[in-house]
Amino acid sequence: MSISRRSVRILGVASASAALALGFAGNALACEIGDFSASASCDGSNGVITVTDNDASGTEATITVFLENNGSDAKQIGDATPVKGSAKGVTVTFSEAWQPNATYRVHVKAGNKVDKDISPNLTTPSKACATESPSPTPTEASPTPSETPSTPAESDTPTPSASESSSTPPATTTDNAPSPAAGSSNLAETGANSNTGMIAGIAGAFVVAGGGAVYYGMRRRGATNGR
Repeated sequence: MSISRRSVRILGVASASAALALGFAGNALACEIGDFSASASCDGSNGVITVTDNDASGTEATITVFLENNGSDAKQIGDATPVKGSAKGVTVTFSEAWQPNATYRVHVKAGNKVDKDISPNLTTPSKACATESPSPTPTEASPTPSETPSTPAESDTPTPSASESSSTPPATTTDNAPSPAAGSSNLAETGANSNTGMIAGIAGAFVVAGGGAVYYGMRRRGATNGR
């Protein structure tokens, strides 16, 4: 049984089509840098960098992230992290307290198929993650001072006024004043121990003596006139 040229031609075209289809399918499943993407976001108050692997072929890759400063690597963020992608996408995260408008370089290494950076470099948002403020510590309530101050009780003993105390001078004793003679006050009050009786007796004697002298003188004068 011989094969016609037409049949050979048809088989050739079918084989070429199958090879071409397989080639397209292989290219479609091949790992490439376009299967990877990166973004910066916040996990609460913490910053994170997320890398997503959408490689449908499931080729295992290694992701490394670097902080850039003036076009060079300033530091590596965390450790190099392996990832095995899928058509739905597989993500890996790197904890990083990123600053607004910072630049990061994300490098992908997948066997001998991919060894490139995700282009363009990752630029963080212009607003940093919110910092949670600590809860204030409750303090004990301080006692409220009384609105009206207490009035001290009044003293039962009246206090002398300034006018009274100033108008009554204190009694003073003059050292230069002569002290009364001893016993003079008793003699002035009672009259005892005085010389009044003796003085009266002497005065009476002088009166009697004077009267006698007058009488004697008058008689003598009368006698003289009678001669």
